[in-house]
Amino acid sequence: MSRPAGRGPRRLTRWWRRRSLRTRLTVIAATAIAVSVFMAFQVASELLDWELRDTAEEQLRADSRVLATTAQRAGLAQVRLPPYPGSGRLVRVILPDGSTRTPAGQPALPPVSEHAWRVAQGASADLMESDDSDDGYLVYTLRAGDGAVQVARVADDSPINQFGFGMLLIGLLCVVGGALVGRTVARTGLAPIDRLTAAAVRVAHTRELDADIPDEGGGEIRRLIQSINDMLAALRDSRLAQRLLAEDAAHELKTPLTSLRLNVELLIRLDRRGTLDSALPAESRTRLLNDLGSQVAELSTLAAELTDLARGDVSDENTELLDLADVVGAAATRARSRVPDIEVALDVTSVWVSGRPAALQRAVLNLVDNAGKWSPADQPVQVRLRAEGASAVLEVDDAGPGIDAADVPRVFDRFYRADSARALPGSGLGLSIVQRVVDAHGGRVTVARSARGGALLRVGLPAAAPPAPAARLTVGEDTAVR
Repeated sequence: MSRPAGRGPRRLTRWWRRRSLRTRLTVIAATAIAVSVFMAFQVASELLDWELRDTAEEQLRADSRVLATTAQRAGLAQVRLPPYPGSGRLVRVILPDGSTRTPAGQPALPPVSEHAWRVAQGASADLMESDDSDDGYLVYTLRAGDGAVQVARVADDSPINQFGFGMLLIGLLCVVGGALVGRTVARTGLAPIDRLTAAAVRVAHTRELDADIPDEGGGEIRRLIQSINDMLAALRDSRLAQRLLAEDAAHELKTPLTSLRLNVELLIRLDRRGTLDSALPAESRTRLLNDLGSQVAELSTLAAELTDLARGDVSDENTELLDLADVVGAAATRARSRVPDIEVALDVTSVWVSGRPAALQRAVLNLVDNAGKWSPADQPVQVRLRAEGASAVLEVDDAGPGIDAADVPRVFDRFYRADSARALPGSGLGLSIVQRVVDAHGGRVTVARSARGGALLRVGLPAAAPPAPAARLTVGEDTAVR
């Protein structure tokens, strides 16, 4: 059964990828040198062959002119041809009748070619040709008198062969030397990478993120080390944020858990003594159960906010094009259902944004809940939405006491609660979640004092073009959701 086409190259590719970087650099260096030597050998061989052939042709022409001059004086039939000395050039005289004369003892030359006969007959002055026989003669034919003279030389490839053998030895030495040099260069060049790898392994094993990797080398190595140090700094910040979140969560959970535990223990102790009904009148029991319900609700809210905050920007919710007015209306409805006493006055205009609906609704709900804590019973929370240039602007204000100037810089810090808010329900996470959601959508949230004396929270988000041309839609104008 034949192997599927392409399996061999894929196997070679997998093998190559499994090699170390040093091995790859060594192989690449040796291969580059081998290719360079081969190309140099090819070029040098062609140049040497051309030079040797040109020299041989010039020598044949010179010898032919001497022989032709002698033959013209003495005649082609009478010109004296010395015996062949055993090596060197070969000569032949072509007579007008088509016969030939050669020196005594000279090896036989290839038959006179048709083109050489034409030179002897006067069709052309001379001819340089190569013989395709095993001996490989180079023959020059020159017109002389009524015939022609020929001078030939056996093509000698020994200089090319010797040159090739020498280049082969030099090439092997260069390849071996190139491999050694490539290995040395790879080891020297990758030494910072080795130290960087060792430092990264040490960090992974010891979990110590405080020690930066020493900055050494230059160019790409330095940028790599700086990038890893930046990554370690980000990991340190992340670990610190996690620790602070855990500490803050433990602190915030302690109070409601302690109160809940004390109330439950009181109920259990009275029940065991059989004095529950006598020790706790109906009114006290009702108040205690209401306290338990409030504490459980506070714990549930805190747990949900902690979960939402810990998730950060990680969300399975997809970004989509949506009308922010619909989100604001849905958040106001939820706020009314959660706190029946809250009153929300909407003045919103249809503005399209690109975002995550649930996250945006959560942010708006937190803004409305926060304003609802401070607004007097007879003053509604005012929610306004409009388009300003390329932004969607959402404003939520209340008629409460407002935010002190000292608290403004920390109002969006998680778990931060002003002194005046200690007695109110809440965890101090709502506005922190608002800021995270707004930042994730490329917007900005600010706090100021409203015209009614309370807090004015302003959210600006990048607006998007609506999916189809539509008139601006007013969801509610100066109306209250009840």
